[in-house]
Amino acid sequence: MSNTYKFLIALAVFGLAYFIPFDNIRVQKAILESFYMLQDYAQKHVLLCLVPAFFIAGAISVFISQTSVMKYLGPLANKFLAYSVASVSGTILAVCSCTVLPLFAGIYRMGAGIGPATAFLYSGPAINILAIVLSAKVLGWQIGAARAVGAVGFAYIIGLLMTFIFRDDEVEKNKLKMAVMPEEDPPLTLWQQSVYVGSMIGILVFANWAQPADSEGIWYAVYSAKWFLTGAFGLLFAYTFVKWLKAKVWISLTGVVAVVLLARLFPGYPLLSFSTGVAFLVLAGKTSSEETKCWIEATWSFTLLILPLLFGGVLIAGFLLGMPGTDNGIIPNEWIAMLVGGNSLTANFLASVVGALMYFATLTEVPIVQGLLGSGMGKGPALALLLAGPALSLPNMIVIRSILGTKKAFVFFVLVVLLSTIAGVVFGWITD
Repeated sequence: MSNTYKFLIALAVFGLAYFIPFDNIRVQKAILESFYMLQDYAQKHVLLCLVPAFFIAGAISVFISQTSVMKYLGPLANKFLAYSVASVSGTILAVCSCTVLPLFAGIYRMGAGIGPATAFLYSGPAINILAIVLSAKVLGWQIGAARAVGAVGFAYIIGLLMTFIFRDDEVEKNKLKMAVMPEEDPPLTLWQQSVYVGSMIGILVFANWAQPADSEGIWYAVYSAKWFLTGAFGLLFAYTFVKWLKAKVWISLTGVVAVVLLARLFPGYPLLSFSTGVAFLVLAGKTSSEETKCWIEATWSFTLLILPLLFGGVLIAGFLLGMPGTDNGIIPNEWIAMLVGGNSLTANFLASVVGALMYFATLTEVPIVQGLLGSGMGKGPALALLLAGPALSLPNMIVIRSILGTKKAFVFFVLVVLLSTIAGVVFGWITD
């Protein structure tokens, strides 16, 4: 960081400290709200969402063959296959806009083309089957269907446009990657990579499976068994960890026993057993084979890269907009509802921008949009917010810029907002 940059940061902090009216009750509530939001984020998302995502990202960078990434997702990969895989990833992951960041960083740094990588970045949080079903049930089948079609289509369109806009950069990137392509075989075969990473994805998906509105049906059945399913994938992961990566057996077994005992003794506190498992995993990784040490180090690198920026972004988002469902941000909710009423181009654009800045935990966007619809929001802006909101947030925009660079990140943000705006206008015109 240059001295000029440090000076500008110091100057900005001084200006905020000097001019912010801290005696204003609205400002005081907004400041308190930012820390409430940070606490809520830490309690609900860091351990179960981000921690598994960081480990998956580290595994991708260490164990997934760079040749495989270049073959299936690289700049010269088959376009239909690459974009199809990237665009439907959200149906498997069902993660929020911040949890997808470590996974995106992992595949992008391993050589994935900008198009498939950004298609994955958008689709990961946007194409959530449960959220789409809930949208159709709560907000109406028209909005649910439009959200499903729009999310899949946007992933394709955004990826293709990013590839076209930055085609020269992609050619140069491909040359550099091919020049340093490793000759040695990866530590794991392709099917072993799939099982190993798949077991961690299973843990991520089922540990964060949200409770559906209805207390019956397949979604609720999965929710009822979520910790059993999480445990099954955990055992599969433990097997691969010891069998294929040569982790120390006694540490791994002790960790498994400790997790099972804590889960049985304290069934109401699953985070206790989960955090214990993570602690033993780090210990076993740091003291076992060279591959496991590299994996833990890669995971730590992603954590240091992403987590501080996310926390800063959450504080800013909480200060500006408040937690979802409250009116304690510096920007009053009635201003937002007033600006996004009807189906005008301005209303759809503002809904897309607000959605891109707000942070939505998985499924929380549905009741928020339901409330805004009740306050006079048009159906077009509602769809625009649903398409832009889950895919972006102020915290994840800050991190995306650090990964892609300012120019590419800005183009990605603009594409999401513009496409959401257009979809909202068209949908509002059709439904009206």
